[in-house]
Amino acid sequence: MTHFHDTISGHESEPPFQAQVFIDNPAGRSTKNLYNEKTLEYLRSVEVAASYPFPYGFFLGTTSGDGDNLDCFIITNRDIDQGETVTVEPVGVMEVIENDETDHKVLAQLVGEHTDIDQSTKDRLTQFIYEVFSDRPDKHMTVGNFLGQQEAVRMVLAAQDSEDTVTPDNANYDNV
Repeated sequence: MTHFHDTISGHESEPPFQAQVFIDNPAGRSTKNLYNEKTLEYLRSVEVAASYPFPYGFFLGTTSGDGDNLDCFIITNRDIDQGETVTVEPVGVMEVIENDETDHKVLAQLVGEHTDIDQSTKDRLTQFIYEVFSDRPDKHMTVGNFLGQQEAVRMVLAAQDSEDTVTPDNANYDNV
């Protein structure tokens, strides 16, 4: 089963790129829920030093550079529960370095919503990244640039597991 729509196009008559995200951490809570990201088996929860500013989860059917699924913040005011799977449209990327390793976060909007990644949103996300593990001396977090939609779509496509059909090589990025 694919977790991605298999076309990307700049034509307005075709839908934008969409993918499925599993929510492991609802907004407003300082509990980090840990799952086996391939089987979705709940493992445990741990307290962190900051509340999630937006629902946070991972793209199904992906593997990022750290071996986990690709991380995603859903920029919305809607409450999304732990364990819920939602369809999103990637709209940006927040560059994050954790202990000298790349751990970028895709920023997405729910299908049917329109999200602007304004300075206030960037500030909330940046503050969260710097505070979430502030009580852990073994964690060093750095936030880099915020990148646009085209980079977000490329990142999701590049992280796709091999069973999915769209690849960065066969996708059409015109006007994404």
